[in-house]
Amino acid sequence: MYIVIVGAGNVGYHLAKAVLSKGHEVLLIDRDAATLERIEDELGSIGLNGDGCEANVLEEAGTARADLFVAVTDQDADNLVACQIAKHRFKVPRTVARMSDLKNEPLFKKLGVDVTVSSTILILQYIETQTSKPRLLTRLAVLRGSEREMVDVRIPPTAAVVGKKIRDISLPQNSLIILLIRQDERIQLPTSTTTLEAGDRVVVVGDRSSEEGLHQALTGS
Repeated sequence: MYIVIVGAGNVGYHLAKAVLSKGHEVLLIDRDAATLERIEDELGSIGLNGDGCEANVLEEAGTARADLFVAVTDQDADNLVACQIAKHRFKVPRTVARMSDLKNEPLFKKLGVDVTVSSTILILQYIETQTSKPRLLTRLAVLRGSEREMVDVRIPPTAAVVGKKIRDISLPQNSLIILLIRQDERIQLPTSTTTLEAGDRVVVVGDRSSEEGLHQALTGS
């Protein structure tokens, strides 16, 4: 997977480091050459000095072949513009934007940013329980300013969705599978024809009110 990240602050740095550790290709774009130089001393030649809001810079970055585009500068306007160029000019299938001002969320959504997040801290420390049985759904993040959340669901061997294509699965309204992690830790961007397998983990964005329905749809027998 090729991932372009705009913004080499703490968020961008940690994202790049984490993705590299999974064996994926990353390019980190930032206006500050000194910051990129420090990061490259540790992580290797993954930086591009330039403005991630400029089309020529994104073209040089090879954004047209990116599987995922992430804008995590500390400026909402820059993140929005960068995602807009990536989505509409370079046809990147998935865009993620960091958002600081909650009042901007309607604009981000209206202009087609796939996922907006207010923090990069994903809570992976617990699995919620239902009655006495462990649940297979973990809440990763609540998308601030909305009733939306990002969850991680593990597909058990007994689930009815095993062997089914995503297009044939009835998910709750407004739910979208945005990432698939195979049992061998391979990460994929799923399509409507992707088939789910036992042990897969899927990352889903959906309404918080639909969490129980989502859990049942993906894990129920």
